[in-house]
Amino acid sequence: MAIKNFDELIAKVKGGAKKTVALVAANDEHSLQAVIAAKDIVNSILVGDVELIVEELKKLGENPDDYTMVAVPEGEHPSVVAAQLIHEGKADFLMKGHIMTGDLLKGVLKPEAGLRTDSLMSHIIINELPGYHKLICVTDGGMCMYPDLEKKAQITKNAVEFFHKLGYEKPNVAALCAIETVNPKQQETVDAAELKRMSIEGELPNCYVEGPISYDLAMVPEISEVKGYSCPCAGDFDILLVPEFVVGNVLGKAFTYTCGGRLAGLILGCKVPIVLTSRGSSAEEKYYSLALGAGVCQ
Repeated sequence: MAIKNFDELIAKVKGGAKKTVALVAANDEHSLQAVIAAKDIVNSILVGDVELIVEELKKLGENPDDYTMVAVPEGEHPSVVAAQLIHEGKADFLMKGHIMTGDLLKGVLKPEAGLRTDSLMSHIIINELPGYHKLICVTDGGMCMYPDLEKKAQITKNAVEFFHKLGYEKPNVAALCAIETVNPKQQETVDAAELKRMSIEGELPNCYVEGPISYDLAMVPEISEVKGYSCPCAGDFDILLVPEFVVGNVLGKAFTYTCGGRLAGLILGCKVPIVLTSRGSSAEEKYYSLALGAGVCQ
């Protein structure tokens, strides 16, 4: 059964074997608050400067003795230390703590981390919106800045495979553009049409890509009808594929801060999911992201 909201996701996670997250640079207030709140759904290992982690835990009224902590030896990268926990079977996925995204990924990409695959790494924002009947994904709003057609295909593949793990057999993907016709002067429309062809002909399997399509037509069937745009899944998309990361970043934040949506964020394309949200994200958003990571890691 396809998971339609975060409550269903949390129920699924609670019903399965408890997963363990390795929190990289764990001396982060909101990340620790999320880990504390998520004790009922995930175990945690706190990686980083133990003295700073203990200090943060005490500030939050927690007993440090209740937590497993792993110190990062001098000269080693915290992401590499956390990755070793994955390979040892002690952790199932990673989470960003008090560390810049670029620095986190620098460690993840190191050969000694052993987390790379042949896939492109991409970011997804999963949103639960008031008035929309299921979860909806925005990708990529945090990793791939100006993807070409090949990268868009890989970004789509990552998101589609992720939705399969949420129980969706054939996710609907909207290749968003400003217009719904192909214009050679707007490369994103050319790419969108090609992605649609690839999905129909099986080069992008187990999904349906519609595009080029504007946001209003994708989300509101009545507008699609008024404009005479034939779209079998208007108002029923699972994934919004954006042409470049600024669009994804703005759209994801608008869903949250203006529309009142609930949000979770992950990096895909590695051997394990990586929980990654904005530095300004609330503990609640990080909690949902933990549930999402636990729900889809193998």
